[in-house]
Amino acid sequence: MATHRFHPTQYFNVIGTADPCLRVASGDTVIADTIDASGLDAREMAVGSRPNPMTGPFFVEGAEPGDTLAVHINRLTPSRTTGWTYSPLASTVLDPAVLADRPPQQRHVWEIDREAGTVRLQEPAKGLETFSPSLQPMIGCFGVAPAGGQALSTATSAPNGGNMDYRLFAPGTTAWFPVSVPGALFYLGDGHACQGDGEIVGTGIETSFEMEVTLRVLKRTIAWPRGETSDDVFTIGNARPLDQALQHATTEMLRWLGEDYGLDARAASHLMGQVVRYDVGNVFNPAYTVACRIPKRFLTQVRGEAGPLPPGASR
Repeated sequence: MATHRFHPTQYFNVIGTADPCLRVASGDTVIADTIDASGLDAREMAVGSRPNPMTGPFFVEGAEPGDTLAVHINRLTPSRTTGWTYSPLASTVLDPAVLADRPPQQRHVWEIDREAGTVRLQEPAKGLETFSPSLQPMIGCFGVAPAGGQALSTATSAPNGGNMDYRLFAPGTTAWFPVSVPGALFYLGDGHACQGDGEIVGTGIETSFEMEVTLRVLKRTIAWPRGETSDDVFTIGNARPLDQALQHATTEMLRWLGEDYGLDARAASHLMGQVVRYDVGNVFNPAYTVACRIPKRFLTQVRGEAGPLPPGASR
């Protein structure tokens, strides 16, 4: 298994079919630079002129339509000591009656202290002089090329992934994406130093990163992104309205419990009905994101007809 270091000279604001920047084998590790929109010269954009700028696409040998690309997030290291956000809260998360009173949009700079593991407003608003949340790096936007030669804006998300802004896409997580084109054509970017659920101000703390991921081809088929942490498994639905995103995520979890744990629809409903947790990803951009999450401790109690499979295996 090889490790590749990649320093991009151009970026994409769509996820789609394009000439690969690098070809890698299944099992290889990629260390790539990503950039946020504040550090991007418009001339560096290979497609379009708006964020989120993506690094890629990476062609993974052996990945074919119908397969799954597993992306293990090894490390997310901020490459700057500052990041930025907007205020106030987005109109999508507020009652219409209060929108007329929203203050004008402003951009704010945050200090990133890697040694202390914290972030802090450079010019704190009144009352936030001692506010210093933890540095919690995550990937806001990543995924694989969709089918049919489509190119989807990095402002949105779909079955191929995209701008999901889900906080559990962090170091130690393995994300799974359904492959629709040869080589998968994997993109990543939009790193956040910290972000609450929903990206409800329209940004996380946006900054540039060095991202390290390991890519592996699984010979199995999924319909929507999936993920696994040390404690949980989860499925992702991307759509608008929010209930449609929840439906996609729930249906994908139902499939997963049948495929890997041998549970029929009735047994799966008993399990999910009592232990599922729903997390809200992006609720700012055109498609919303919902994660359907199950703690692994409950899956150790599952005794389906075929028994549970290890992650990445197939029947």
